[in-house]
Amino acid sequence: MTKVTALGLMSGTSMDGIDLAVIRTDGEGVVERGPSMAVSYNASFRKRLEEALQVAKQIKVRNERPGPLAEIEQELTTLHADAVKRFLDQHGDGWRPDIVGFHGQTVLHRPHEALTVQIGDGEALARSIGLRVAYDMRAEDMRHGGQGAPLVPVYHVALAASLPDGEKRLPLCFVNIGGISNITFIPELGNPIAFDSGPGNALIDQWVFQKAGVPFDEDGKIASGGQVVRSVVDAYLANPFFEKPGPKSLDRYDFDLQPGKDLELEDGARTLAAVTAEAIIRAQEHLPETPKLWIVCGGGQKNRFIIKHLSELAESNHALVKPADELGLDGDSMEAEAWAYLAVRASKGLPLTFPTTTGCREPVSGGVIAEPA
Repeated sequence: MTKVTALGLMSGTSMDGIDLAVIRTDGEGVVERGPSMAVSYNASFRKRLEEALQVAKQIKVRNERPGPLAEIEQELTTLHADAVKRFLDQHGDGWRPDIVGFHGQTVLHRPHEALTVQIGDGEALARSIGLRVAYDMRAEDMRHGGQGAPLVPVYHVALAASLPDGEKRLPLCFVNIGGISNITFIPELGNPIAFDSGPGNALIDQWVFQKAGVPFDEDGKIASGGQVVRSVVDAYLANPFFEKPGPKSLDRYDFDLQPGKDLELEDGARTLAAVTAEAIIRAQEHLPETPKLWIVCGGGQKNRFIIKHLSELAESNHALVKPADELGLDGDSMEAEAWAYLAVRASKGLPLTFPTTTGCREPVSGGVIAEPA
């Protein structure tokens, strides 16, 4: 099939900014990775975005925009357009995209109600940047009985196929640690399995902001001064979510800080890092085989205590944990690359989700294509 150049835009549950990445792909097995870029939100916009999540809890119908949400949606779209223009100024000569995959910002995710809301005006973005835009790629999955998340697994499968034979230790798991963590299990034979595994960075970010006024625990520096409080970890892991098999997905606010509210700053950061790691390892209870390799991507790969704890747990099962970067992949931009890949698949009518990744009744394509005219 013909290769298409696609630019992916991702603003994840950590809400720290926009990741951009460009690839060339046929939407199936061929992936040529290009340059990437990260554009941070300023503190004021990030604060208003977090406040908007509280307002979004009122939403009952996907197109509702109560309170300040409509204004924030316009501003978010403008910030994405500006980021695309900056990217094209730097990389447009060799990597001008044929299509842009636009995730927007998830402000509400209630799979049990078949309701997921991503703000971001795909039509306005297409007009602003003068390019085709694929957006709203979760809704069709939900209309077919799926969770609407995770959507990245189909890209993980393509990346796994590209790994050198010496690194391809099947079965393996991709682990994306964003605000929420999710896994993609790829067996030697058969279909991939994917689901959200539990809290990722969101609780740690909320904790250090509440206690210290900083947006995140850079490199796990705050956690380095603390100890794991076992009773708090156990309280989190007692949540019924962990007993449920996949497919399953989470909203950013399905977990909160209540179990560890009385901890000191450092102990809280260290304990929440342990919660993230242990929740990931518990995911293997719902897999047909124990993974031999865990490939970690997303912002959480930079928290050394998440990686340390995860590695120790994996080693007890004779498995390895490797940051994606060690395998020649880009752990920071992988989700943005995935949204570029999904845009190409959406434009060709290829499936984005599968019964074993989201619980949809059959493989489902999706997305809306906005033209720049």
